[in-house]
Amino acid sequence: MSFTGKYELQHQENFEPFMRALGLPEDQIQKGKELKSISEIVQDGKKFTVTITTGSKVMKNQFTIGEESELELINGEKVKAVVQMEGNNKLVTQVKGMKSVTELNGDTITYTMTMGDLTLKRVSKRI
Repeated sequence: MSFTGKYELQHQENFEPFMRALGLPEDQIQKGKELKSISEIVQDGKKFTVTITTGSKVMKNQFTIGEESELELINGEKVKAVVQMEGNNKLVTQVKGMKSVTELNGDTITYTMTMGDLTLKRVSKRI
């Protein structure tokens, strides 16, 4: 199953408390929750390029499954991480005490990030 495509954010759960826990300023949180987010994923075998555009902010991450890569987090911080694939539709990584899971089901991508007892869930549809 290929992740390649463009996806538009449909809804999200726990955005505000999760962003506060990451230490984002309140004005950025309020602005960010109102903006439309488009994710573009290009998959070439085990190589991925993920570009997320939210308003004027563009975040681009490139990684190869099973290899250490530098990834940019939602708060702009750059970290080293290894992304693994579970089955043929789930990308999983652990970063700084957070577990990130990106799961593709048909035309829907569900992105779940868990930190302690707080979970951010974002659901996007292919456009």
